[in-house]
Amino acid sequence: MSEKTLQPPGTMNVTAKHKTIFAVLMFLGAAAFVVTLINNPERAWHGYLTSFFYFLTLAIGGLFFTAINHMVKSGWHVTIRRFGEAMAAFLPVTAVAVLALMVLGVDHLYSWLDPEVVAHDPLLQHKTPYLNRGFFWIRTVGFFGIWLYFGKVLVGKSLEQDKTGDEGMSDKLIKPSVIFVLLFALTYSLFSVDTLMALEPHWFSTIFGVYCFGGMFQSTMAFMILTIVYFMNRGQLKGYVNENHLHDLGKYLFAFTVFWAYIAFSQYMLIWYANLPEETIFFEPRSKGGWMWMSLGLVLGKFIIPFFALLPQWAKRSKAHLSVVSIWILIMQFFDMHWLIYPNYDEEHVVLSVPEVLIFLGFWGLFLFFVTRFLGKNEIVPIKDGRIHESVHHHVVY
Repeated sequence: MSEKTLQPPGTMNVTAKHKTIFAVLMFLGAAAFVVTLINNPERAWHGYLTSFFYFLTLAIGGLFFTAINHMVKSGWHVTIRRFGEAMAAFLPVTAVAVLALMVLGVDHLYSWLDPEVVAHDPLLQHKTPYLNRGFFWIRTVGFFGIWLYFGKVLVGKSLEQDKTGDEGMSDKLIKPSVIFVLLFALTYSLFSVDTLMALEPHWFSTIFGVYCFGGMFQSTMAFMILTIVYFMNRGQLKGYVNENHLHDLGKYLFAFTVFWAYIAFSQYMLIWYANLPEETIFFEPRSKGGWMWMSLGLVLGKFIIPFFALLPQWAKRSKAHLSVVSIWILIMQFFDMHWLIYPNYDEEHVVLSVPEVLIFLGFWGLFLFFVTRFLGKNEIVPIKDGRIHESVHHHVVY
């Protein structure tokens, strides 16, 4: 079937049921956060940071996926690009969320913001030129300013093409995509250092930003697969998206499952081999008690299980199979975020119960609300992109 004879897929029909589910999730998350904040502010803000960073990675991951495909003049991704753009629509919300974190929560998370602690710690005094409140604010505002600007440019011009039909708009997106990808590498790495690694200011790892990036892209592919399968099952993507697109996304998912494991092992192996106190302080609490079991669970759940589940060719072409694996990976990404953050709250016990889960679900409701609102306002396929014929006729031979 020619792309000229295909019926426009339209927008997403966001029903009252959808909105009710999202509202209930947001209410439960907000209530859990407030109750926990009253009883234990430190625990509440650790839970907030866990969920905030999780959904920031999905939002910025959607924008990154869009940018790299524009950058290389990719044609196969055109009919699925809108779903990455929809994820990026959550970025303005993360800007508000980080503002709340910076104003109200950081003093419950970062010891280096306490002048008394710094005054009695020579190492923190040495790191003061970087780890100080003013520079922390400047960096955070700068990072989000860059992300929001390029989100507006890349997504805005794509939506403009829907209205004007200007096929040359695709070429105009190449330059800002290249610039964004270069800036993204620096800003995302530094933000992961500022918000996650700085929870333990005595520890450092030159590969930490890459570790976070591996989990970011893995979970981004998982969410995109679930979204695309949802619309395929509804019949809205018939003629536009097929199992070949799923195959390529499945290959991305498989590749970054391996990449995440490689970076995680590299970080652990080098620290274990050197056995330096300033490096082992990160893994020491995560190698004891319940945290040890979570560490082993991540190896099994985030690498071994999805590795073998995605290894066969058929596994990357099956909607049902890919959906199950994607859900599993998104769950494991939450455990990974919890594993990175919560030992700084309690080194002895794995604190993961109702408040953490409800706060996480609250963020899910908020994220899905903005993603579906974007898809409800805009065509789910950019049908006026001049390269759409490459995507419609996409075929994988390997």
